Amino acid sequence: MSKIQVAVVSYGNIGKFAVEAVNAAPDMELAGVVRRSTGNNPPELADVKVVTDIADLGKIDVAILCSPTRSIPATAKAIMEKGICTVDSFDIHGEEMLKLRRMLDETGKKHNSKAIISAGWDPGSDSVVRTLLKAMAPKGLTYTNFGPGMSMGHSVAAKAIDGVKDALSMTIPTGTGIHRRMVYVELEDGASVEKVTKEIKADSYFSNDETHVLAVPSVDELKDMGHGVLLEHKGVSGETQNQLFEFKMKINNPALTSQILVSCARAVLKQQPGSYTMPEIAPIDYLTGDKEDLLKRLV
Repeated sequence: MSKIQVAVVSYGNIGKFAVEAVNAAPDMELAGVVRRSTGNNPPELADVKVVTDIADLGKIDVAILCSPTRSIPATAKAIMEKGICTVDSFDIHGEEMLKLRRMLDETGKKHNSKAIISAGWDPGSDSVVRTLLKAMAPKGLTYTNFGPGMSMGHSVAAKAIDGVKDALSMTIPTGTGIHRRMVYVELEDGASVEKVTKEIKADSYFSNDETHVLAVPSVDELKDMGHGVLLEHKGVSGETQNQLFEFKMKINNPALTSQILVSCARAVLKQQPGSYTMPEIAPIDYLTGDKEDLLKRLV
């Protein structure tokens, strides 16, 4: 069988690891990388086709969108209108995620394309785990405790604030699904830390959490891409109380996000036109190989 032709759109932290994960996938081939500029490419892209327009890559089966969350809706829609499938790691929960799903579902059905949205680890693979926990104990409480670790989406949001040269947002779990955000900012000359703090705290990424903003001389000296999660569920199976479950992981944030995106790039091609979240996909669709052989090892 011919290999899946993949384009990686945007080349930051997630894009770099996405290229590595595509190259490691036996059923995929990297067609190229889409960037805002084709100049000043890093050495690892020396043998990779780099373009500013995905149309210049020829036939593409699926585009892995590695751009910031707030640019995903417009980027995904434009690419799906070309008949190309997309996967993204849109990381805003709730109504904004559902709004994106509805929009791309309409786009996919109109242009015969498909999307898996919010395909990171939360939302994403953690969403699948929460779904399974709910199936095992339908009644009860689930707590999702992130970190401690660097949140890429929150860091990008903080960096976009006027007067911020660079930013690092650390997520600190305080228990029962409640988190503290520690935001370290490297300010532009003349920027006011009071004004920056006010704008960060008003941003929807931070407005629902306890947030502390600290000015530092160098953000780069603080960066560590490690992260993690502890999912806890206490519930009822049938009429049996006190069913206790824990799921825990410690990970490199962009590496895991990128691997999940690549697995979803495989799964999206197996769906009907429209838009999906990870809990809606059969888990076996994320894997490469003969289905019966996989079932022998997994079931």
